[in-house]
Amino acid sequence: MGHGHHHGHGAHAHPQASATRTFAWVTLINLAYTAVEAGYGFHTNSLALLSDALHNLGDVLGLALAWGASALAGRRPRGRHTYGWRRATLLSPLANAVLLVVFSGALGWEAFRRFSAPPEIPATPVIVVASLGILVNLGAAWLVKDGHAHDLNKRGAFLHLMADAAVSLAAVLAGVGMATLGWAWLDPATALLIAVVVAIGSWGLLRASFDAAMDAVPGHVDAEEVRAFLQEQPGVSAVHHLHIWSLGANEIALTAHLVRARDDDHDAFIDATLHALDDRFGINHATLQIERGAGCGHDLHDAAPHHSH
Repeated sequence: MGHGHHHGHGAHAHPQASATRTFAWVTLINLAYTAVEAGYGFHTNSLALLSDALHNLGDVLGLALAWGASALAGRRPRGRHTYGWRRATLLSPLANAVLLVVFSGALGWEAFRRFSAPPEIPATPVIVVASLGILVNLGAAWLVKDGHAHDLNKRGAFLHLMADAAVSLAAVLAGVGMATLGWAWLDPATALLIAVVVAIGSWGLLRASFDAAMDAVPGHVDAEEVRAFLQEQPGVSAVHHLHIWSLGANEIALTAHLVRARDDDHDAFIDATLHALDDRFGINHATLQIERGAGCGHDLHDAAPHHSH
């Protein structure tokens, strides 16, 4: 006997549409700023501005991935996609994290290369345009900050934008230092510092998004605590075949077999258990199978080698 969660998917529609609009605005704002920065870079022949514009273009592509993932997640389940497209919000941050790691490595390499012969950079355009970049990126980060702690898609975009703001701040400081002190080495030094900061910040996102893509138990959920909770429910004598994974942003799935020999109302038991799983663990897409005996060898055969005891 099985039972899925009782909530309809309509409740996800409005937040998903709002998230899609947010990603659209953030992507377009950053694309406009990238065009302005690249234009000033070509006009002043500033390699610093052109390099930052190239980096921002890469981030625009990352934001576009988050935008596309958010839009796909809003598509209703149908045909072969019985869960819909919500997993796109887990794959997008993985791609974002890879872009961040690649960017930090490329930036670090370029910084080491420039230490031997730091180029002369016009300081004033760098300071002005980079200051604008701080405002643009912090404003865009504010737009996506709601829920980014538990939404990997928003978290990836948020980290991208904060990294951009940090890069712009470093460019401003380097420009001020070069203008007032004539220290050309500030350009590669700040670039190297930012590369290290971005690499450290993106590693956590890369690990979390890779785990989510591999159907790992979400980091804030203790699988053994969930197992113990199910084991403690009235009439349950055993719990097996327990799996917990992320379906998408803010949506956690669970399947489990519960051995329960009692003859009372299993539907009421399942409804109460599903409510408790949602309230206590945030597991909002659970499916429970009730079994009368402890044998249940049908989930232990070779076709299901992923069984758990």
